[in-house]
Amino acid sequence: MSTHAIVTLLAAAMVGFSAISVLVHAKWVVEPLADYGVPRTWWPWLGAAKAAGALGLLAGLAVPAIGVTAGVCLVLYFVGAVTTVLRARSFAHVPFPLLYAAPVVGSLAVGAA
Repeated sequence: MSTHAIVTLLAAAMVGFSAISVLVHAKWVVEPLADYGVPRTWWPWLGAAKAAGALGLLAGLAVPAIGVTAGVCLVLYFVGAVTTVLRARSFAHVPFPLLYAAPVVGSLAVGAA
């Protein structure tokens, strides 16, 4: 198995886990969302966006353009998440979206190499 496939599988698993956590309203995920001021009506859409991104990363193993598109969209998603955390002045929470973004960036980087 290639390095790109391994990093992509890790990224998809992490983002998929994050998506499920939002969709099932895991307390450790949705309480901060509420604290940041993210409307509850957005939560299913945020979870769906992450789930679609995770599936797109996996599809990208067969069709690279889909993976690149999913990866770029996920990076933009996590930039938005960092911005939301910063606007809420919850500076200690900034590392969390970055933790999920890191393997996505890694997948894009290794795929481009």
